Amino acid sequence: MGILFNSIKTFDDLFVSVLQQIYYAERQIAEQLEVMIGKATSPELRSGFEQHLGETRTQYTRLQEVFRMHGTEAKEATCPAIDGILKAGNSLAGDIADKQVLDAGLTHAAQMVEHYEIAQYGTLIAWAKEMGRPDCAGVLQQSLDEEKATDARLTRLAEARLNQKADQQSA
Repeated sequence: MGILFNSIKTFDDLFVSVLQQIYYAERQIAEQLEVMIGKATSPELRSGFEQHLGETRTQYTRLQEVFRMHGTEAKEATCPAIDGILKAGNSLAGDIADKQVLDAGLTHAAQMVEHYEIAQYGTLIAWAKEMGRPDCAGVLQQSLDEEKATDARLTRLAEARLNQKADQQSA
């Protein structure tokens, strides 16, 4: 897998490596959410991004707790996957002039991030359970539940309002 996984020799090493990557990702996501709040024109979308920014900050702190419980230093590891997702979202949003279409694009970008986070947290929970760490799994589960709820809220908002408005602008 290249440089990200060069020093992994054990299952625990793998767990810590992915934990470091999601730790990095949560900080990057928080920074990007601040930008997205400024770009969103729908009050509901902006409010949803603001709510998720608060959750993301809590998740970052929660990850510090998982590191502590696991007896590992809390440190970030660059994650090209989230960097690529955020870059794609920025590129998409930067290319859309129409505000209604922009909101639909921002929703798409946010959902790409949510699906990444759902995959990371789900994997970490399974691994924590396998390693006999239900304490870590329980803390990670809180974040996974928030990510799934955010994804569901974004889907409802897109289907109920944003996609229709964007489509009407295109007609």
